[in-house]
Amino acid sequence: MVNDCKARLRFCDFFRLRGNLRLAALVCFSGWVTACATAGPLRVATFRCDITPWLGETLVWTAKLVKVEDPLLAKGIVLEDGTNRYVLCALDLCLLGNDSELSFRKALADAAGTDSARVAVQCLHQHAAPYADEAAHRLLDAAPNPPPHLSAQFLDATRSLLAGAAQDAVAHLEPFDRVGTGQAKAEQIASARRIRDEKGQMLIRWSSGAKDPKMAAAPEGPIDLWVKTITLARGKKALVRLHYYATHPQTFCCDGRASSDFVGLAREAVESQDKVFQIYFTGCSGDVTAGKYSDGSPKAQAELAQHLKSGMLAAIAATRFEPAKGLVWRNQLLALPLRALQNQVNAQSRGWLNTTNQADSLRVYEGAMRLAFVERLDRPIQISSLQIGKVHILHLPGEPMLDFQLFAQQARPCDFVAVAGYGDCGSAYICTDKAIAEGGYEPSASNVGPGSEMLLKNGIQALLGTK
Repeated sequence: MVNDCKARLRFCDFFRLRGNLRLAALVCFSGWVTACATAGPLRVATFRCDITPWLGETLVWTAKLVKVEDPLLAKGIVLEDGTNRYVLCALDLCLLGNDSELSFRKALADAAGTDSARVAVQCLHQHAAPYADEAAHRLLDAAPNPPPHLSAQFLDATRSLLAGAAQDAVAHLEPFDRVGTGQAKAEQIASARRIRDEKGQMLIRWSSGAKDPKMAAAPEGPIDLWVKTITLARGKKALVRLHYYATHPQTFCCDGRASSDFVGLAREAVESQDKVFQIYFTGCSGDVTAGKYSDGSPKAQAELAQHLKSGMLAAIAATRFEPAKGLVWRNQLLALPLRALQNQVNAQSRGWLNTTNQADSLRVYEGAMRLAFVERLDRPIQISSLQIGKVHILHLPGEPMLDFQLFAQQARPCDFVAVAGYGDCGSAYICTDKAIAEGGYEPSASNVGPGSEMLLKNGIQALLGTK
């Protein structure tokens, strides 16, 4: 092992032919693992800050913020093994993509005294929160009669707050020597979004689908039943708990109210009761929502929050501990194929962006944000994992379908595998090839195409050390 404890696993360069509808080639795929045979004591510190936008700032789907129902938070940890530092951060934001995702990782890395490749930033994906994609913002600013977006002043202030919180955490690192894992079923929360009617036709069950009695009566469909919880502790003292569950965390959106929604409410309620710092991550839920159980009402939100809280507390109660003997950080870079030929995507997105009578949502998401992803062809997506013994935490990009989470768990059936989605969301949805062939909402809203499934699954295996 080299002196800086960094071992190259592989470095493969292939011709990148992004944009083909078929998988023709694909990936500039590289990875490294950081570990240290003579690492010092393991240490951890927590950080949090309020990242609620200012009144008048832009939320998802271009709604202007008029009321804060509850604050939006950034919550994370800094880890140290005597040689390197690592940062995990969960944001109460809808999306963070392209340049903004990278800039947030760099801000945290500088503050923690590490490299941005050792930082994972994930959004929870609430729809009563903003998105940030400054490459897309620049495209919007150059377009005629541009739709609104978050201000540069707010984003700069947010990065500064986040960096300050992480820097303060470094000054309060404390030892931990045990890692605990627990899981419990989460009842009456998640349901499949892509369901079939009696004739076998594809239906989409949106996040407030229970407004329709037929959608409420339809089966849950394929979901991951389990809330997974990881606890870092010193002796018997729990220092931080990380929770992972896969569903769209949405009961309402687009009306000018900001909220961390039922997942944030559950997280903070558990923290208040447990008296331990709690962080929540949204798993691979591109095709999973709370739509069977949510009609968008405050009552449904409160019930979902209570059900998630119960699942989290049950996972805490089920936690069993093992010695924490070291950290292994794995990194992979991958380039995913575009949804169509590059010139076709470029032309279509510019058409949406520059047509002022198009809906603002189309101009932003299928115009500017898609175009920003096309124009970053020289920078692949980072995915990463943290391993502590038999515990694996995966940090995946975009809005990955549930299949990727189940694949990761099956790849290490004897280990504890927790998955966070919604990292770099430049790709938007990441669908299986089968879903792309079937069609439906998710493939229509994706920026990547066939072949993405194989590449991401290859990356997952590399992150888990199985490939």
